[in-house]
Amino acid sequence: MRALFVPLLLVYASGSGKVAGASGPKGNRFVCTAVPAGTDLSCPVDTSSRVQSTSPQEEELRNTIIQLRETILQQKETIVSQQGTIKELNSKLARCEADAKSRGSARRKDYSKNTMGDLPRDPTETVEQLGKTMQSLKGRLENLEQLRVNTSGGTFPNELKDLLKRRLTDLESQLLTRVLELEEEKSQLYNETATHRQRTENTLNSLLERITELEKSNNAFKSPEDFKVSLPLRTNYLYGRIKKSLPEMYAFTVCMWLKSSASPGIGTPFSYGVPGQANEIVLIEWGNSPMELLVNDKVAQLPLSVSDGRWHHICITWTTRDGFWEAYQDGERLGTGENLAPWHPIKPGGVIILGQEQDIVGGRFDATQAFVGELSHFNMWDRVLRPVDISAMANCSAYMPGNVVPWVDANVEVFGGATKAALEICEDRLFDS
Repeated sequence: MRALFVPLLLVYASGSGKVAGASGPKGNRFVCTAVPAGTDLSCPVDTSSRVQSTSPQEEELRNTIIQLRETILQQKETIVSQQGTIKELNSKLARCEADAKSRGSARRKDYSKNTMGDLPRDPTETVEQLGKTMQSLKGRLENLEQLRVNTSGGTFPNELKDLLKRRLTDLESQLLTRVLELEEEKSQLYNETATHRQRTENTLNSLLERITELEKSNNAFKSPEDFKVSLPLRTNYLYGRIKKSLPEMYAFTVCMWLKSSASPGIGTPFSYGVPGQANEIVLIEWGNSPMELLVNDKVAQLPLSVSDGRWHHICITWTTRDGFWEAYQDGERLGTGENLAPWHPIKPGGVIILGQEQDIVGGRFDATQAFVGELSHFNMWDRVLRPVDISAMANCSAYMPGNVVPWVDANVEVFGGATKAALEICEDRLFDS
């Protein structure tokens, strides 16, 4: 290849030379001309004859060389451009992977927070961004294909083309996998959001019910539970009624404050009747008999005495397991027993009456069994309370509203001349003592 190029010789010519050159101040010119290799440069060179003696074969070789140089430069530019495209594809893939990892970790971090009302962001925006990236990469591949067609004298390397196609195929597969993962996460987020919203709505509804009860309560009471029900006469028409019923229960604890001086017997502080069984739960002291607890019309006698005209705190616990029961008075357990309606579940949907024993559900009262006195803080739980909790309530060191039936003004109705009045039970009890 080098034999085709000849060295250059600077020739000093007179001002009358025909070859174009740089004109000096005196009309002299310097001319560059090609001479064959090995020529003695000390000899004068005839410029005009040398230029004119160029053969057609040398001219063709020169043109071929120029074309080859242009082709090489074009191929070099193409390779550089393709290398840049490959680097950009690798960079795009790395950013996609990093973005997927960062979004996954950020979402897991957001889920660990216990916030209310903060909902996870919809991954639709991420899917759209991935789709735009995919379209951009496809456009770049089409540009590379067009460059191969338009390149004169050169061919697009098959290895590079196959590499680009493989990289693009892998990227498409990864993008498709990521889109499917995002769709699955979107479905899970929707389900979690619906559950979260339902829990929030339930909590708000409970709060609204509590606020409504407080608003409906008697303004004369300092708080909704600071009141008493007075039943001054032994009749069959004075009574109170609990608006809420009971669910099915396998154990219960019922506590209340009582004040009575009636004799013989204080009567029936409360009764719970259900269809088919008016004596599902009854607490009664009738005539000269001791106080009794009835469960499903089965009877257990309790060692309680509260007819001295003072406030007393009593609690009764029962569980269907072996029919085991306990009786507390003023925080002290005075008696226990078993085999009281064992394995019998308390039936739901009945009526709780204060001050009367029911012969049918909600009615047919007997005046001889009516309670005479005052009653307050009637609470009921669907479990057996601990002795320490019962003692704390009896000593006025704690207050625990029932989780099944709480003592709330708005939850108690009175009939037949029974009345509700404000009461601070601990102060009143202290005054009695």
